[in-house]
Amino acid sequence: MTEGRPSAAASASLWEREAELATVARAIDELRAERDSAGSLLVFRGEAGLGKTALLAEIRRMAERRNCAVWYTRGAETLRSVPFNVVRQLLQPALLSLLPEEAREYLGDWYDIAGPALGIAEPQEESADPQYVCDGLVAAVRRLARREWPLVLLIDDAHWADQETLRWLAAFAERLDDLSVLVVVARRPGEAGGDSARHLDTIAAAGRSVTNLRALTPDAAAGLTRATLGRHADDAFCREVWAVTAGNPYDTVELLAKVQDSELPPVEGRAGELRALNRAARGGGLVDRIKELGLEATQFAWAAAILGTGITIESVARLATMGEDTARHCADLLCAARILTVPDPKGEHRGGELEFVHPLIASAVYNSIPPAVCTAMHGVAADIVTEMGRGAAEAARHLLEVHPDDDEELVEQLREAAREHLAVGAPDAARVCLERALEEPPRPEIHAHVLYELGCATLLTAPAVTIGHLRSALGMRGLDGRDRVDAVVRLSQALLHNDQLEEAVRTIEAEAARHEAGPVRMRLQAFQYMWEGIHGETVAPSRSRSLAELAATCTGRDNTERALLILRGFDAMTHGESAAEILELCDRALVNGRLAPGLGWTDREWGIELLMMLGSAYVYTDRLDRAESLFSEALRVYTGAGWHGGHLSLANAYLGLAYRRQGRLKDAEAHLREALVLAERVGRRLPLHWSATCGLVDTLLARGRAGEAWSVAEQYGFAPPYPSTIVLPDVRCVRGRLLLAVGRTEEGINELEAAEKTAVTRGGHNPVLAPWSIDLARALAGQDPARAARLAADARRQAERFGTDTAIGEALRCAAALETGCRAAQLAARAVTYLEASPSQYEHAAARIEHGILARSAADLRRGLDLARSCGADGLAARASEALAAGGLR
Repeated sequence: MTEGRPSAAASASLWEREAELATVARAIDELRAERDSAGSLLVFRGEAGLGKTALLAEIRRMAERRNCAVWYTRGAETLRSVPFNVVRQLLQPALLSLLPEEAREYLGDWYDIAGPALGIAEPQEESADPQYVCDGLVAAVRRLARREWPLVLLIDDAHWADQETLRWLAAFAERLDDLSVLVVVARRPGEAGGDSARHLDTIAAAGRSVTNLRALTPDAAAGLTRATLGRHADDAFCREVWAVTAGNPYDTVELLAKVQDSELPPVEGRAGELRALNRAARGGGLVDRIKELGLEATQFAWAAAILGTGITIESVARLATMGEDTARHCADLLCAARILTVPDPKGEHRGGELEFVHPLIASAVYNSIPPAVCTAMHGVAADIVTEMGRGAAEAARHLLEVHPDDDEELVEQLREAAREHLAVGAPDAARVCLERALEEPPRPEIHAHVLYELGCATLLTAPAVTIGHLRSALGMRGLDGRDRVDAVVRLSQALLHNDQLEEAVRTIEAEAARHEAGPVRMRLQAFQYMWEGIHGETVAPSRSRSLAELAATCTGRDNTERALLILRGFDAMTHGESAAEILELCDRALVNGRLAPGLGWTDREWGIELLMMLGSAYVYTDRLDRAESLFSEALRVYTGAGWHGGHLSLANAYLGLAYRRQGRLKDAEAHLREALVLAERVGRRLPLHWSATCGLVDTLLARGRAGEAWSVAEQYGFAPPYPSTIVLPDVRCVRGRLLLAVGRTEEGINELEAAEKTAVTRGGHNPVLAPWSIDLARALAGQDPARAARLAADARRQAERFGTDTAIGEALRCAAALETGCRAAQLAARAVTYLEASPSQYEHAAARIEHGILARSAADLRRGLDLARSCGADGLAARASEALAAGGLR
């Protein structure tokens, strides 16, 4: 007999499962063959009673016989609202084997982000981003899995797993290529909806095998009948067993057990009695069978169903208000009746815990509890959990089932549970708690606060829902002072995320008008200017004037004033005002050259946008050392905190921008490619995706790889329509330069002219940030030299107004390209002088090579060649090498 074939007396759930068990056996052999082998995922789907749990139990035995570590967990219908419940249960063997100090050391940087979700660490922040928590859990489980090789993870009833666990499992399943672990998932089809269904689809798509379990055939049902009742069971009786149960393995096992209990002869003449016996196995028949055990046993079963997990004699006795001796007697009765069992397959009590023999039984018992009794028992269960000091979040699943009754204490408990859920990165669970709190309902003076908290809980996941809640909260009495201002700021953020820019600005503007001059009004005005500065391409020049007037009153004494100084500096930089004044504004926003407390990269009041503005102002005013320091710090902070979403993408993109401006093109390319990988996970057509793509195209063009730049643009949609947000470097200028580089001259000129129109509407431009005038002058030099000359002259005037060595040097390079003879060489020499003094080494290399060609100077060409090679500018280096090879040089 093969290992995939059960013995005659085995559970019906393993009959006709040879193919499934053989697949698992091969996967285990592959897992054990090599420690560095790729991981694999198997998914088994089947309706209730088709033997998924029995199959996983056999897989567990099979893996343990082959010396694999096995971690097992299962979802539960009544526990779906408990975030991270299933993943916590799955990792329990590993977590229990580690002391707290060992866990912190082993998980390293991931401890603070994944620890709270796993229940082994206190939350560090008021609210954790669910994406970062998910990334942290993936990393933590990967580390633990490597420690336990060969490891098999078994997840049963995944359709009932909490949403947070399914999100983790979907992300984990997509990263098994370099992790030697076997994951086996069992689930029912069609039981989940919404995000849970989407996560289950992702898990199935990542699996190497998805098997749909089928019911027993008549021959298998006959074989099982005879294995259970004896070989003398006749054919007609066996056929009726199959017909009555429709081949469902669970029903078949239960029916045959009842045949044995009733001592019914397995002969054709008694086959008619099978249907009545079968009715006692499910639904009302099962409930009637429990009632026959007595009132106390029924109450014990009810209490066990309410608890769902962690079912102990003590906890059930307390919930059912009975003595422990009585409770122990009831447990024995229910175990004998195959209602409850010990969870350990070896038959050992795990701390006295029990569980239902099958999920179908648990559901039937729970659904049989009279509604009023069920509500009351959930209320008592919540009190018990609270008294045991296990936290509001754990009590919340019971509180959610209590009928609304104008209970002030329940509202506060649910608000506290929501805060605990948010702190571990479970905003959906927080939302459910707060929505239930609204049904109670809260007291009038509290109602607005609950709506505000609900809006905050949905900000990251449902901006449109957030808008509705926050508007309702702001329309009620009770939300005053700082809470009201915070709610308005959150509302404006939600409107922005929902692509309602104008309304976001109007909302902030209207709230600012309600306040007298002072810190609160200044804070609101700062947010208004920030949204306009980031998202407005057609903002009137009057905005810059009013921002300048407000910033002129700021000395940098608090973070609101520092924010206004940064906003003013960024605005002045984008319009090409004096670089010296811009630097003075930005430096005043720092404290001893560093970010002020409360304005750090992970501080949430002002967000990442403000600091990206600060760093960008330094990038384009030739303070690349300070820009690199800022963005490198962002990268360190986000990596250390385990943030692997949009924030880390932007940190890589902007550090790549700083490196691009320095001329460190290889480093820039590496960081921009990493930024693009991260941005792809968040979503396309978002500002961070545009930043990464635009920066990478710009860098590849600087390296002389126009064909590769075009491929990147095609692959990632770097083409109109463009976002309304400001993208650095300027998206139209980079797209125009790309089109010119691949020979699509007319389209390139059109893009640069569109950039010119945008600059006119904004009231000016920075000639380094948006060098459309320089690129357009070069493109028009042959077909319209007069216009090209005007554009070059305007670029020089703008560059001298701005005042940086890079801007002036680039303008002189452009002027030299439009001249001939000695005049061209003189202008090129002046460009070299300015760019040599600048931190922009790529532009310096280009100027050296251009001057070497015009002046026929071998020394300049060699210097330019060395610079180009150190920058990674392959195109420039090739041009210098060709000029040197041509000879005729001084």
